[in-house]
Amino acid sequence: MILIWKNPPRPGRGRIFMILNKDNAERKLSYAAQHVQKNVYKNRYQIQTGKPGRGRTIYPGQPIYVEDVKNNYYVCPKCGGYFRVHAYRRIEMLTDVGTFEEWNKEMPFSNPLDFPNYEKKVEAAREKTNLNEAIVIGKAKIDGNPAVVGVCDARFIMSSMGHVVGEKITEAVERATKEKLPVILFACSGGARMQEGIVSLMQMAKTSAALKRHHEAGQLFISVLTDPTTGGVTASFAMLGDIIIAEPGALIGFAGPRVIEQTIGQKLPEGFQRAEFLLEHGFVDMILPRQDQKHVIGRILYMHRKHDMDVEENGVKTDIPVNTLAAAQSQENTEKSAWDTVLLSRKADRPTALDYITAVFDEFMEFHGDRCFKDDGAIVGGIAMFHGMPVTVIGQQKGKNTKDNIRRNFGMPSPDGYRKALRLMKQAETFGRPIICFVDTPGAFCGLEAEERGQGEAIARNLFEMSDLKVPVLSIVIGEGGSGGALAMAVANEVWMMENAIYSILSPEGFASILYKDSKKAPEAARVMKVTAADLKELGLIERIIPEEEPANTDTLYRIAGYMDRSMIGFMKKYQDMSGEELAEHRYERFRRM
Repeated sequence: MILIWKNPPRPGRGRIFMILNKDNAERKLSYAAQHVQKNVYKNRYQIQTGKPGRGRTIYPGQPIYVEDVKNNYYVCPKCGGYFRVHAYRRIEMLTDVGTFEEWNKEMPFSNPLDFPNYEKKVEAAREKTNLNEAIVIGKAKIDGNPAVVGVCDARFIMSSMGHVVGEKITEAVERATKEKLPVILFACSGGARMQEGIVSLMQMAKTSAALKRHHEAGQLFISVLTDPTTGGVTASFAMLGDIIIAEPGALIGFAGPRVIEQTIGQKLPEGFQRAEFLLEHGFVDMILPRQDQKHVIGRILYMHRKHDMDVEENGVKTDIPVNTLAAAQSQENTEKSAWDTVLLSRKADRPTALDYITAVFDEFMEFHGDRCFKDDGAIVGGIAMFHGMPVTVIGQQKGKNTKDNIRRNFGMPSPDGYRKALRLMKQAETFGRPIICFVDTPGAFCGLEAEERGQGEAIARNLFEMSDLKVPVLSIVIGEGGSGGALAMAVANEVWMMENAIYSILSPEGFASILYKDSKKAPEAARVMKVTAADLKELGLIERIIPEEEPANTDTLYRIAGYMDRSMIGFMKKYQDMSGEELAEHRYERFRRM
């Protein structure tokens, strides 16, 4: 079987594909072909491929083999366009062979409004799809990790959510909570079931309430958004995931594009409400190609299981400098001035947060977005493994070149960045993961838009919430620790500093301008301000100096990472047996003494 263009498509034409068998006889359009037709983007020569406003041309007469599509996870091998997947086929692609155990396969029909002909519509959908309702839910294993899996099927009344769908989700979440299982829901829906009216609306609250209890019990919920995810489903369970994953190019939004255009009387920009748009605006953690979903979701499940640190088995990544004590004291024993240290902390070749995350931790998986406005490139964060133990790592990230620095705003976080960091910290607290923060910023961004979105409040909120986190928190100043923008990532049980890092109330240039009325006196200001690691260690404001026998760069990165690694092992052992209340009290008393 092949899919092929029937005729050069023109606006207003119906079919643009047909299926040909070996005898070249026209057959009825398959569901997959119909979906490709619907996914034609802006003009009928282009199919959405995952990039906002872009597609790939398929020319008339070019064949698409059905078997090739199936073997490619229902992704067009020629253009990369995504076909919708039947629920059982999705489960087959995701779960380990023979592990899926369906729950509540049959549920009685419900017509709460006695809507005319509704029962006939449901019966027709059942006959067409061989499904009882628009979602299939059960228990399975994914790469050996047990989970509850639910998959919406758009063939069944556009997978709209009525009472039965809401009930199946709610009962499954309740059972998952009781059995301490993570939940994975694949959303694909037109929204609420119109034929059930207000009863359908209530399913939004019911499913959300069940997921709240699941969350409070410390259990993981992964939401996977596929094309389309709209209406009441978007405004309930689909956007409540601890981790939210989207498929490339998926349409995701509360109101559909047509409704929005009719309401505001404007044409929407290309790429609006697509997965890539939501990633940029901070509402999803990642966009995950279909062929990678089983592996990545399996790793996420694994990293959310209970694991103890295993030092003996994994060892350390590199040798620790022999003369660490002398190295740590070198700040005091050289003629290097405070201003020299300031300049070293700002060097362009100095390793960034991502460099240290890569060097110290294994299997780092980055999450994006603040769930409010955008994904701030000045903050990176996610989960990783440290000697077999899951941890949350967050860093203020500077760029490697001009283009990268512009994207990351030169390491100056916006309010969205601080909210992103706090979201990841609260997520770590839910799942009992230690938090490691890498501090490196000239200061919080002070632009107009930052003030409009509440920069001060965002920093204050981080200080407020970090003080009471019930997991160990370690902050390491690796470059510049500028003012409140740095402190918002450093309310920790311990704060460490690189030997050539600085930590101060503001920049020496700013200090000199305010107090000396002359920014050229910055070197003198740096000395007076006591910004170096040695100064702050003497003042009792930090717990450890990470030595730099040579100024940190790519050549010395793994040697420094080895020292960090060994020191972090000691940190974890020191705090791992403390209760959440003891950790928070320790953090409070640390700052209470200052």
